[in-house]
Amino acid sequence: MALFPTYPIATERLRLRPFTRGDVDAVFAYRRREDVARYLFDLPLSREDCAEAIQQRIGQVALQAEGDKIVLAVELASTTALIGEVSLIWRSAEARQGEVGWIFDPHYHGQGYATEAANALLDLGFGPGDMHRVAARCDVRNEASWRLMSRLGMRREAHFREHAVFKSEWDEEFVYAMLWREWQALRQASGGS
Repeated sequence: MALFPTYPIATERLRLRPFTRGDVDAVFAYRRREDVARYLFDLPLSREDCAEAIQQRIGQVALQAEGDKIVLAVELASTTALIGEVSLIWRSAEARQGEVGWIFDPHYHGQGYATEAANALLDLGFGPGDMHRVAARCDVRNEASWRLMSRLGMRREAHFREHAVFKSEWDEEFVYAMLWREWQALRQASGGS
């Protein structure tokens, strides 16, 4: 399986597109925040760190080999304001497994944008990406994230307790997932493909 999407990916209110160097300030506005970094592996990013991260993301636009990532900027179609980012990672070629993730500017929380963008990535992974299973994971304290996973139709598969040290304390992690047939049933029920 190789996946070379055509960009931008348009949804009802959003455009998912590759990052550009011009995105540094918009991403820095939310990635520098402690409340955004709280459940991420990164600490709040400096502007320099953010510029380096954007430079790396510019090339993450296709899946050619296991471990590759697609990382896209999410912008409002109406204003082109960059409001977050989403990712699709190819975890296993043999088992056709992927993982989705997201980070959104808190100013845009609670408006359904993360659900809309994540659904577009699930459609990409299960559709042209031909994935069998797509997972997502988060810290159990990150209620907004696991509630999003549930809204997407993913089911909780695991609750890892004190399985790793994260930012100097034991963490707990939820793993949610969806199979292709579950995604297909949801799309058929909603009148999609």
